[in-house]
Amino acid sequence: MKDQALAIIKDIASPSDKLNLLREYLQAMALRSLHESEAFVNLAFVGGTALRFVHNLPRFSEDLDFSLENDTGYKPEAWMKKLKNDLQLAGFNTAVSWNDRTVVHKSWIKVGGVLKDAGLAAMADQNLSIKLEVDTKPPKGAVSETGIVNRHAMLSLRYYDLPSLMAGKIHALITRKYAKGRDWYDLLWYRGKRPPIDPNVEQLQNAFDQTSGQGVFNAENWKRDVVERLKAIDCDALVNDVKNFLEHPGDSALLTEQNILSVLK
Repeated sequence: MKDQALAIIKDIASPSDKLNLLREYLQAMALRSLHESEAFVNLAFVGGTALRFVHNLPRFSEDLDFSLENDTGYKPEAWMKKLKNDLQLAGFNTAVSWNDRTVVHKSWIKVGGVLKDAGLAAMADQNLSIKLEVDTKPPKGAVSETGIVNRHAMLSLRYYDLPSLMAGKIHALITRKYAKGRDWYDLLWYRGKRPPIDPNVEQLQNAFDQTSGQGVFNAENWKRDVVERLKAIDCDALVNDVKNFLEHPGDSALLTEQNILSVLK
């Protein structure tokens, strides 16, 4: 399977596109391993990579994010051991760490040598790393669905529906201490759908209360709070942050204050 991954990117000229596709292939292999471990009995796939795999967001994503829906039979260390073995059997030199000392459990999947093999690094000891996180106390109110995904590998996933995924995105837009172009691009994508997607307000309110304290934010006023956040942001910086992650890098030019305000009407 390592040969297949390298064949997929062989004729791609752009280094950022090569890296994005190579990382996505490894993400698919990791998701396939979790599927085989029946991890989605416990987990729901969330975040930007879930949007990419499930809803074909035309943006690549770096991390694998999950919410713990059911803690009965939650065996992440066994899953990580299988994931490492699966990637090694596929020809990838893999190391996997696990940290469960905080509410958000974290793993780093580090694949050595593949960046050099792909012509993306000069030294074989440079790793391609993917962060995997499991929020063990996610905000209440999310709605999950189950379906088949076929991106590099066919598998069955549990994932949040679009309004619930958007609630997580709006929470990040309003409360994140720094602006990420990827967040604002995703906002355009959500609101550009017909009909436009609105966030799961119950889940969003629970997220605000959980991280900022009760009474600090009112989820019903999410549009107003996003506009206030926008006033303090340099849209040129948003473009620079997101363009290397887009299937069509020119789409980053859509990230203007006028366009963002228009989708919030």
